[in-house]
Amino acid sequence: MTTAGPLSLGQLSVWHDIRDLPPARRHEPNNTAVWALPKGTTAREAAAALTAIASRHPSLRTRYDLRDANAPRQWVEPPAGTSADLQVTYAADHDRAALDLARRPFDLGREQGWRAQLAKSEDGTSHLLFVKHHILADAWAQELLRRDLLSELAGAPSTYPPAEQPGPLDLAREQHAPAGLRRRRAALDHWVKVLAQAPPARLPHTGTGPGEVVQATLRSAEALAAARTLGERAQASVAGVVLAAWSAAVARRCDTTSALVQLMSANRFAGRWKGLVTSMNQWVPALVEHTDADLVDLARTVHWGTLAAVRHGVYDVTEVAALRARTPQMPDPVCAFNHVTLPPAAGQDAPDATAAKATVVRETPFTTIGPRCYARSTDSGHTLTVRLTATDVSHEECTALLWELHDTLLAAARGPAL
Repeated sequence: MTTAGPLSLGQLSVWHDIRDLPPARRHEPNNTAVWALPKGTTAREAAAALTAIASRHPSLRTRYDLRDANAPRQWVEPPAGTSADLQVTYAADHDRAALDLARRPFDLGREQGWRAQLAKSEDGTSHLLFVKHHILADAWAQELLRRDLLSELAGAPSTYPPAEQPGPLDLAREQHAPAGLRRRRAALDHWVKVLAQAPPARLPHTGTGPGEVVQATLRSAEALAAARTLGERAQASVAGVVLAAWSAAVARRCDTTSALVQLMSANRFAGRWKGLVTSMNQWVPALVEHTDADLVDLARTVHWGTLAAVRHGVYDVTEVAALRARTPQMPDPVCAFNHVTLPPAAGQDAPDATAAKATVVRETPFTTIGPRCYARSTDSGHTLTVRLTATDVSHEECTALLWELHDTLLAAARGPAL
């Protein structure tokens, strides 16, 4: 066993979100994935591939000492003795089976923060149901694990031997070194500046009870096409366009033209850490002003403002919490936004025009951890999917916000090109 050390700042952000969860909610930091495997993959082959990637990535062998909530520690088990044992399930609904697998919480001090099952179908196809605690890997790192797994199964393992793969403990040590402390001070200065400029705003309380959390998901191919059209006009990313439309929709509901937004920063800007399997995401504040402007102009401004904000994405959440305690008059963000771009699923064709009608579907949230009004946008290649999870907002208001986002994009795209 290696010497214990502090958590990285991304891990610490996760810990702050979950440390006060009651026992009945300790499964909520678990994330699920369903990965298609080569046809005919056996449980033995999949287990061997999982063992190989667990040996390669220290995060899959990390344990945590969480007894002191204010000073959590981590240590890494050695690769020797690492092994995966897969059960096989024949459930027809893989997504539901993965959720069932995620409902058991992890004991991070006693067990690895991930588990998996092999799901077999009648036609001989195999899928890996993979569940991991969010402190182990963010969405970027989860995709790295999927690619590594498929490479192992194809007989083309990663070129990095275990000894050369850095882990979250290595990242934590760099972040606590002098250069890392200077970056943290700059990030805290950014928080002070942005929060001092932000006006108070909050979505109207339309929920049926205090603390009620609702969720709905918009799926629309035409909204993605509109966002791409607007992105070309604004010379901005799809993420910037959708964020601009989302900020405008929320600001209108709050009767304001400025929105303090939380943005997800991936914090994978240094080459050494781009391939690191851990959780590096952190929320950063950004003030979106003049939300009543033309959406192309707003998207252009948001695009560059977002780049400025995420440069300050690596910070100590305990320092920000202390800042908020000293200055309670500073406003809370009115909403949060994260955008993820995914490659189209294998064999996925562009949707037929008659089958591409936009939909908004109400859902039961698996987790209620996170910001009070959180829109997670996904570009899957053919469809824009926006999942909105909101607290103290009615189902009707949640649905209406998603439709307003959708209609804002389409109306702006129909406008004159610049």
